Amino acid sequence: LKKYEETRWLDVLKLQRAADVSQAWFEEIRRWRDFDPEQFAIKLLSRSKRVTHGNLKKRDPAYIERVDQWFASHMGLKDVDVLPPPMFTPFTLRGLKLMNRVVVSPMCQYSAEDGTPNEWHLVHLGSRAIGGAALVFGEMTDVSREGRISPGCAGMYKPEHLTVWKRIVDFVHENSHAKIGMQLAHAGRKGSTKLSWEGSDEPLPSGNWSLISASAIPWAPENQIPREMDRNDMDQVKEDFIRAAQMATQAGFDILEIHMAHGYLLSSFISPLTNIRKDEYGGSIENRMRYPLEIFDAIRAIWPSEKPISVRISATDWVPGGFDGEQAVEAAKMLKAHGCDIIDVSSGQTTTMAQPVYGSMFQAPFSDRIRNEAKIPTITVGNIQNWDQVNTLIVTGQADLCALARPHLIDPYFTIRAAVEQHYPDIPWPKQYLPAKPKN
Repeated sequence: LKKYEETRWLDVLKLQRAADVSQAWFEEIRRWRDFDPEQFAIKLLSRSKRVTHGNLKKRDPAYIERVDQWFASHMGLKDVDVLPPPMFTPFTLRGLKLMNRVVVSPMCQYSAEDGTPNEWHLVHLGSRAIGGAALVFGEMTDVSREGRISPGCAGMYKPEHLTVWKRIVDFVHENSHAKIGMQLAHAGRKGSTKLSWEGSDEPLPSGNWSLISASAIPWAPENQIPREMDRNDMDQVKEDFIRAAQMATQAGFDILEIHMAHGYLLSSFISPLTNIRKDEYGGSIENRMRYPLEIFDAIRAIWPSEKPISVRISATDWVPGGFDGEQAVEAAKMLKAHGCDIIDVSSGQTTTMAQPVYGSMFQAPFSDRIRNEAKIPTITVGNIQNWDQVNTLIVTGQADLCALARPHLIDPYFTIRAAVEQHYPDIPWPKQYLPAKPKN
């Protein structure tokens, strides 16, 4: 019996989890009452995450062809020669036109010198751009030297930073059909730490810099205690964000993302676990969002009107009494009212007390809720492993874009490979790689 239990426990756990997810779907069914019947039906069928777009295509190809035809038409595609899978439908934000729904998620490389990116960043981002993704984000890019996570983090606060970033942007634009975005951030209390492979979030043994945060609460007992920001600090950081955004404009980036997640500076204002201020910047969700919105407004005012701005948030702290899904919807509504175009929905990493529940596409429900309650486009991210999951997330209305990190680390050509495996020919290939393109 013990051997049997050891063999079967994981499968039983998965089945129980699927049942829980399915039950939760019915509890929130009002969220999707405005869906077109075609989309509502496939969302119902795939609610447990054990049934996907690809599963259904094997079982009933005619049904999925009808779904894909509806989705393509819904996206404005008429009289196409080859019906695209959902992940290969275009998407538009302001003046930004994306050729598909795949995003290379921002991934810190910890390989810059005093904030300056180098040949590694050119190859890393360039290869993923020519690999077929519609949008490639550079890593979390810090707005000041003191705003870095580690000594190896990239920045946008010196003239030489602009020069190298522009070279990378130009390469992407000249050699691919991808668009490229910059994610701006300040590390806050999670700064002055070792490179990731030397000890993630561990403080530097020497050469530390002073830290600031919403409140004087360290990331962990062994980390430095940050200084609670005063008005002068807030004004300085705002100027740093403005300068970095102006430099991003000069470099030619197509979209800007403001990092308000994962426990970094702006995130520390949003979570009630890290913001215990007694002034107008602490307390209610409106107060806790006040400073992040001041930063957003300052950037939106100088960022070109035809270019979109994304905001990444942690939709939950994964801690009772912390920031949660309901507050995330309210925060998204506030950001939308201030001109945010899309929410990049992540979760956690705001406190060491977090108890996340991992699993396949584990953050998609947060994206789904924000998209369909706050009525704003979303990017979903987190353990999205293959193109079938991307198709499923997009066609069921859980997100508008899918950001993948680790799959792009192991395969820069994830999107081209996805097109080949789905026998979809209408994706641009680099002319240098055309000999590898299947003939039919």
